[in-house]
Amino acid sequence: MSFSKGINASAATLTRLRTGESRCPYSGMCVTCLDGCVGLCEIGKSAIRGKEVLYPQPFGKTTSASQKEYPVDYSHFNIMGTAVGANGIEPDPDKAIFPAVNLETSVGAGGGLKLDLPIVVAAMGSTNVAANNWEHLAAGSAVTGVGIAIGENVCAMDPEVEIKNGRVVNSPNLSRRVKDFQNWYRGKGFIAVQANVEDTRLGVQEYAIEKLNVEAVELKWGQGAKNIGGEVKLNTLERALQLKNRGYIVLPDPEDAKVQAAFKAGAFSEFERHSRIGMVEYESFMVRVEELRKAGARYVFLKTGAYRPADLARAVKYASDARLDLLTVDGAGGGTGMSPWRMMNEWGIPTVYIQALLVKYLDKLSAKGAYVPPVAIAGGFTLEDHMFKGLAIGSPYVKAIGMARSALASAMVGKTVGEAIREGKAPSEYKKYGDTLEKIFIAAGDLKEMLGAESFARLPVGAIGVYAYFERLAQGLRQFMCGARKFAMQYITRDDVVSLTREAAEISGISYVMDADAREVEEILG
Repeated sequence: MSFSKGINASAATLTRLRTGESRCPYSGMCVTCLDGCVGLCEIGKSAIRGKEVLYPQPFGKTTSASQKEYPVDYSHFNIMGTAVGANGIEPDPDKAIFPAVNLETSVGAGGGLKLDLPIVVAAMGSTNVAANNWEHLAAGSAVTGVGIAIGENVCAMDPEVEIKNGRVVNSPNLSRRVKDFQNWYRGKGFIAVQANVEDTRLGVQEYAIEKLNVEAVELKWGQGAKNIGGEVKLNTLERALQLKNRGYIVLPDPEDAKVQAAFKAGAFSEFERHSRIGMVEYESFMVRVEELRKAGARYVFLKTGAYRPADLARAVKYASDARLDLLTVDGAGGGTGMSPWRMMNEWGIPTVYIQALLVKYLDKLSAKGAYVPPVAIAGGFTLEDHMFKGLAIGSPYVKAIGMARSALASAMVGKTVGEAIREGKAPSEYKKYGDTLEKIFIAAGDLKEMLGAESFARLPVGAIGVYAYFERLAQGLRQFMCGARKFAMQYITRDDVVSLTREAAEISGISYVMDADAREVEEILG
């Protein structure tokens, strides 16, 4: 069985094979490598552009995720419906209808953070593709009533940031990002500020708490896309020197006179800025959580990536002992486009597998009577069936689904189409619906009524796309839940899904479809 697609060629790296689908199955090379080829594949382009080909292209303008086909994924599970009863509503056909399904959920140690929909937009930091669409994504999340986190490196990447004695005292960029959510906040959802090693050294979260009225902060151990720190490209020597001075790893070394000469001569056009990897340790973790609470944080989260099982156990244990308000676990294969492409495909524990381990570990905590933190599961979730499966397999611990690329995609498309409409250039794909925002965007009318005409006119247009996308997910999720006769989030259970293969059942602990309901079947037929 081959698990990877495009081993030596992918649209993500703008590479292809000269021989098309005729490839060597284990190396990914063309079956015949021709002397005289200019280098179309990753090997060939690497011979010309070297380290540049590690990353998805064009760098900073795309989002990318793994093409690897894992042995088990969420398509190996199906959602169960029933013809009997109703949970959370009177079992009356006139009342038990899918619009009546309640999708509200909450996170926080005391359930203090209410969400209208079980969605958390996973953190997006200093990358161009996130920065260029942030106001649309944040506003859309706020008006929908879901959670969203600001990712790493935003302050230090801010050209106008003020740093005194090694601490951030003013960051217009971070301030703007926070306000992009706060300006549209309607009482549900949250904005959190994440921190990596460099952010922690700079006091970014303390600044956000004290100066920007941020109540929720998130400690970061990693993500599902990579096991190293974040990276961006820098196209000026001045910027490279500035960020090295702010504590980042910058390659090649911009302070080296030979490197400066090579850059000025055009030998290369971009520097790479990399963040450091963290060093997790129990005592220092607990100290940091306490520091944040003393600084005024009402809610403290942890996001961990697709590390080995022992690290997941650490995340679960530390989150329990610290009584954290949300633990987000991110499965392998995702990313917003800055991660090394091969790493996205070949590193980490895929989402189904890491969720299965997560449930096992949380069961151990629960059996001992320990505090179990609210959990969000992330890693490739995009549509309503994914959401239901993630909630069911993770029941009763998973309270929300983490999303990143799909939410960003809805913001980008909403922005592109909305701005075109405002310029009188409605895309031909949508002209059949009309030529105004209200006619083309199906959710525009609802938002206009909700916000008022004046506020709606100020709303970043991509936010309409985010809102419409989330509303679609909500409608689809309600339909699945209604069919399963579960009319509120707390009634979803693990037996609302079945495994379609023995392997999926073995990994997840979810009943194999042919074994499901076995005892009840015997009672019915007995």
